[in-house]
Amino acid sequence: MRTRLLPLLIVLMAAVLLALGVPLAVSVAGAQQQKVVVDRIDDTARFAALAQFVTAPTGTSGTTSTSNDERRETLSRELASYYEVYGIRAGVFYRTDTPMAHAPRDWYLPETGEVRDAFEEALLSRRSHDPKQVWPWQRNRLVVASPVIRDGDVVAVVVTDSPTGAMRSRILHGWLIVGAGEIAAMLLAIGAALRLTGWVLKPVRVLDATTHDIATGRLKSRVAVASGPPELRRLARSFNEMAGNVEDVLEQQRAFVADASHQLRNPLAALLLRIELLAYELPEGNEEIASVQSEGKRLAQVLDDLLDLALAEHTEADLRVTDIGALTAERVAAWAPTAEAKGVRLVGDCPATTAWADPVTLSSALDAVIDNAVKFTPEGESVEVTVASNGDASTIVVTDNGPGLTDEELARVGDRFWRSGRHQNIKGSGLGLSISRTLLAAGGGSLSYDHHEPSGLKVTVSVPRTGPTA
Repeated sequence: MRTRLLPLLIVLMAAVLLALGVPLAVSVAGAQQQKVVVDRIDDTARFAALAQFVTAPTGTSGTTSTSNDERRETLSRELASYYEVYGIRAGVFYRTDTPMAHAPRDWYLPETGEVRDAFEEALLSRRSHDPKQVWPWQRNRLVVASPVIRDGDVVAVVVTDSPTGAMRSRILHGWLIVGAGEIAAMLLAIGAALRLTGWVLKPVRVLDATTHDIATGRLKSRVAVASGPPELRRLARSFNEMAGNVEDVLEQQRAFVADASHQLRNPLAALLLRIELLAYELPEGNEEIASVQSEGKRLAQVLDDLLDLALAEHTEADLRVTDIGALTAERVAAWAPTAEAKGVRLVGDCPATTAWADPVTLSSALDAVIDNAVKFTPEGESVEVTVASNGDASTIVVTDNGPGLTDEELARVGDRFWRSGRHQNIKGSGLGLSISRTLLAAGGGSLSYDHHEPSGLKVTVSVPRTGPTA
């Protein structure tokens, strides 16, 4: 869930920061350009003031002509110095496009373009419009024109044509600062999103872990309801109530099975005793009495297995570091005489390896698995028991060369009271593997089944190599 919720939050926060950052970047660019335009306006106004008293070159003589030439020369020096210092082309042009003064000397009014448009607009006795925004990736120039007015008439126009390299550099620098701020804000937002999703989903993770614990048999597991949103706290309380009710029901079921099994054993024992006494009154070798005695003993075995199953579901595993190889070798040696008497060869490959297991539980599970393997293996075949370590688990694999099971039977093997229809004549209650699986699961172990080629069954007992967590 976190992998779905976190990207959604990040995308939303990125959209918000982008919505704030783009206008801010545009504002930075506009402010930088406006600053340059204001400077150019001031410059053109100063040049217009100097050009206001320079008359047209009419060829008049006298003091007025000399003074006019001096003013024109002063204006030309100012424009030349302006160009040398700032690299900005500037000029004062009469209405006839004739230059009054200009720098550099080879710069004249073009026939078309922004400079011509600004000049034509200034002739209408108003300053030219602000130039279009120049972005860092553009190499446009800024053109500003102001009219020179004398006696209410526009006699000339001051035009400046500025390069934009420095301005574009400042805009880009401002954008880098904005971008750095956006990245820092995004990192903070991601950190906040991580904390927020962790806070929101922590009860969900705890609920998931507790559900897994209950599913694997640890029915006393419960969810802490101290943190998280109110809705999840209510869900945790409801889950705890449900788990408590399920535990109560299962406890009642186990108690009923245990009590019923225990209460039926005494009457059954008395019944078997009466049947045995009755057998003395009948001719020796009576098949009906023998059949009744056999079924009675089988019923007694079923009751014992039911009681063992009820106790197994209620028993906590006593986990400890166990030498799996030594324990398996001991069980192989214990079953070797039984296998030999049946004409089956029991082989064990049991190297030393340790794992966390309940020795009594593991011994019982191995007894049930080896018993089944020997029971269903034909005379002259072999049963192999192999111990190995595989990452976080140690495995004990028992393979036989018996008839094996079909795919449908593999899906049901280990269920309570289930026995293959082909093996109904073989002694057993159908509870041994169920008891073993329940006992192993209480300690984190497992019991799995598979085909053994070319024929037979492969049973894998797995126990963890790492200790239980608190």
